[in-house]
Amino acid sequence: MNEDKTASRGTQSRSSRSSSAAIWGARISFALVFLMNIQCALQFIIDPASFVASYELAGVPGEAAVRGFGILFLMWNVTYPLFIVQPIRFQILGPLIIAQQLIGTVGESFIFLSLDPAHAVLSSAIGRFIAFDIAGLALLCASYLILRNACGPCSFRSPATRADDLR
Repeated sequence: MNEDKTASRGTQSRSSRSSSAAIWGARISFALVFLMNIQCALQFIIDPASFVASYELAGVPGEAAVRGFGILFLMWNVTYPLFIVQPIRFQILGPLIIAQQLIGTVGESFIFLSLDPAHAVLSSAIGRFIAFDIAGLALLCASYLILRNACGPCSFRSPATRADDLR
């Protein structure tokens, strides 16, 4: 009987370590993508003049457009912090964030493919976003699937069981 309890505790301990590693892996993965997005957003907002030429824009209207891109990036990333801090409690945000990343990747790809070859500079700028978004999408998907496999699907638990969120 004692051997069964010891084996059970060992299994629970491994499961708990696995869940904790998955939680931290998701936090780190989503935080990396989030921080890169925020860095880009802030650069666009603070120093738009450095980016207008890459988008074949110019002058004050071009700077306003690039600043607008930065603001859109900030709006796009509003869901990340809750998921990063409490990925179990806000697990439902994982697929939403992944969907946002997928929409960005598909949309950028559509724009890229619709450009005339004469717009090489613009194509290059959009190509960099596509490359980043594909890498980010792969990282987000992988870490979310690992989290879900280790911790189970989204569940609505009582507040008493949410202490697991802080692991």
